[in-house]
Amino acid sequence: MSLLDELAWRGLLQDATEHAADHLSGGSRVCYIGFDPTASSLHVGTLLPIMGLVHAQRAGHTPIALVGGGTGLIGDPSGKSEERQLLTPELAAENAEGIHRQLESFLDFEVKSNPARMRNNLDWLGKVSMVEFLRDVGKHFSVNAMMRKESVKRRLENEATGISFTEFSYQMLQAWDFVVLNEREGCTVQMGGSDQWGNITAGIDLLRRMRGVQGHGAVLPLLTTSSGTKFGKTEAGTVWLDPERTSPFRFYQFWINQDDADAVQYLRYFTLLDRARIEEIAADQEAEPFRRHAQKALAEEVTRRVHGQDGLARALQATQALFGGSIEGLGAGEIADIFADVPSVTLPKSDFDGEGKGVLSLLTEAGAATSNGDARRAIEGGGIYLNSGRVEDAGGTIGLDRAIDGRFLVVRKGKKSYFLVEIEG
Repeated sequence: MSLLDELAWRGLLQDATEHAADHLSGGSRVCYIGFDPTASSLHVGTLLPIMGLVHAQRAGHTPIALVGGGTGLIGDPSGKSEERQLLTPELAAENAEGIHRQLESFLDFEVKSNPARMRNNLDWLGKVSMVEFLRDVGKHFSVNAMMRKESVKRRLENEATGISFTEFSYQMLQAWDFVVLNEREGCTVQMGGSDQWGNITAGIDLLRRMRGVQGHGAVLPLLTTSSGTKFGKTEAGTVWLDPERTSPFRFYQFWINQDDADAVQYLRYFTLLDRARIEEIAADQEAEPFRRHAQKALAEEVTRRVHGQDGLARALQATQALFGGSIEGLGAGEIADIFADVPSVTLPKSDFDGEGKGVLSLLTEAGAATSNGDARRAIEGGGIYLNSGRVEDAGGTIGLDRAIDGRFLVVRKGKKSYFLVEIEG
């Protein structure tokens, strides 16, 4: 199956230039997508263009992930209602390195036939003089045409913000990226989100004018959920690929909690499962929606890809812990993450000195019981657990050695009622 056919059946093809299909079907090509280094980590919203490169490589083409170390210092006005905060060169370089590491989970940089390549446009944008750039590149751009670009028009219509010359010039810089990548890498195809259509066509036009080479473009859809909200945003904020910013557990939870209306489509977008397997999962989902077949397959596939098998295993264990599963082996950071939304109390470390804290007192202060008598009855009824182990002695005490990493005690009452005790001091 050709690259564009693969993207089309998955719902990943928004548009393509006139002869792109023939060009991509005529042999192995070099394709690129740019990534803006505005943060040290990519987020789930960038998974769509990443998958575009993944499918390009699987179709036999050579993918280039271009980190915008240079253009990131300027800021792309596409999709933005106001001026971006400018990055420092040092921060842009640091962010670019973080993005490089994350893309290695998706693209094969070692395969012999068509290894992926990583490039940074600061390598050429940081060396060209302004006079040279305006003379050789700027002369090919009509200001009238630049002002008709949708990303520029929207900003010009807003008198309060307008657009600076800095961001106005962005499309010239991205267009020149295409020319440089064609000269250095033999790149003839640029891909990106549909908001990049104007920038991509500008690059194709500049490549033709400067080098007499026909370039091609294809764009992927901008993603929103079935409810119309922006994909990748939660009440807690952005869902990042960096486990330090979004834990594997929270990452897994993001996918497992997708609506039924979105889950099957996201299997096409974000996984490499084939059509037959996705149709099988869709049929199971329709027959047994309460089992959330699509969400489980989606969460497992994407979490494994981003965080590896070990990250998935810990995410699954953390998820099961919420439903009475074992928390054995989980660290304090994971405990704090898993039980962030349950009732909690902070107790001083001195409470656990000596013989330890009485279990009845612990339960009442944690909120798991209304009184010592209530706590005793719950224990005698077999319904109280501490760190997954059942509490059987109502007269017992709890020492600091029972705390996870010396910081947390997890109390469970019945099957689903959790209480977190944090120890300070």
